[in-house]
Amino acid sequence: MTHSTFDFGNTAGRQLSGVLERGDGPVRAWAVFAHCFTCDKTSLAATRVSRALADRGIGVLRFDFTGLGESEGDFGRGLSGDVQDVVCAARAMAAAGMTPQLLVGHSFGGAAVLAAAGSLETVKAVAVIGAPFDAEHVLTHVGPALDDVAHGRRVPVEIGGRAFELGADFVEDLRSHNQAERIAGLGRALLVLHSPVDEIVSIDNASGIFRAARHPKSFVSLDQANHLLTRQVDSDYAAAMIATWAGRYIDLAAEAVGPPVQGVRVEETGGGKFQVRVMTPATTFLADEPVAVGGLNSGPTPYELLSAGLGACTTMTCRLYADRKAWPLERVVVEVGHTAKTLSEPDVFVRRIAFQGALDAAQHTRLLEIADRCPVHRTLTESATVVTEPLDGDRSGAGGDDHAQDHLRRMEAVCATADGG
Repeated sequence: MTHSTFDFGNTAGRQLSGVLERGDGPVRAWAVFAHCFTCDKTSLAATRVSRALADRGIGVLRFDFTGLGESEGDFGRGLSGDVQDVVCAARAMAAAGMTPQLLVGHSFGGAAVLAAAGSLETVKAVAVIGAPFDAEHVLTHVGPALDDVAHGRRVPVEIGGRAFELGADFVEDLRSHNQAERIAGLGRALLVLHSPVDEIVSIDNASGIFRAARHPKSFVSLDQANHLLTRQVDSDYAAAMIATWAGRYIDLAAEAVGPPVQGVRVEETGGGKFQVRVMTPATTFLADEPVAVGGLNSGPTPYELLSAGLGACTTMTCRLYADRKAWPLERVVVEVGHTAKTLSEPDVFVRRIAFQGALDAAQHTRLLEIADRCPVHRTLTESATVVTEPLDGDRSGAGGDDHAQDHLRRMEAVCATADGG
């Protein structure tokens, strides 16, 4: 599982904070998740459902609505503001090469995605979890504070134990939406998931949504679940149902080429300008470039990966040497910084090392010397050859296990020869 920051602007010029979730396998389709009223992208439902969908090949953007979580702006713009945020999120994803076909909304976020779908031509399916039938339902949880509040005024209210300021414009906006008409004209496949024991948004709301919708429409009962899906078994079940159902309506990209035959495989994801997926026999992750140079900042840069290789090899080699000597080394911490070469100076990797444990001065000094002999250090400072071949040519080179065995032999050789043995 990998996740990365994905921030974008809304129509009011505010920066909204999002997180992209991807599973370990290829992303076959993209979705947007809209969280519940006054929640944020870190809520249990948003996090767990998004990650469970990502595990099933559907990458998900979960983000904070305006004024909530880490997003800029003022909370309380009503349903219209949330709808605009969903539309902006989907369009930002499309611009980055990750066009969403599925919208998922929890509670009031469900009302937002039902209203936003009509503005997004690429969306083919909408799933709502514990969603209210009409936007005014939110007012039942605000209390009497907004009754007869003067236009232009904002008053303090408490929702779910948290303090907010809302005004007459919030109430007016909620009452301006005809959700029944929107749902009837949705024109997308709809899945309604709701718990029959939901005490926050009653099951009657699900009935209203389902009756107003036209086919194709489906209903899944989240038996025994509470409104916030605080039990992981409930969020995992909801995600499994959404992924299976959505597969009938969205276009799933073909599976990526199989696992790498040789040590590492790198392929473009189609996300942003530089984003690539790195696959090894043991794991999958993203590499990218910073936003400042046109990337999405969704993973380490190539030079950060190179620095990580040096740091990892240093740590492993020192550990191997200390264990052979039975020294009391408890932990190795390595930080590596990189400075790009100039016309007059070569690339410089600055490696800072901390050895934790009851080592004496001589042992500490010796481990620093061993660090300079690690295999990756030698590769960077001595010599290496890069051979380029077509991918569909001979793939008979060493695979992941063979490469790992070779690396271990080289580290053991460093330790064995360090003292003349």
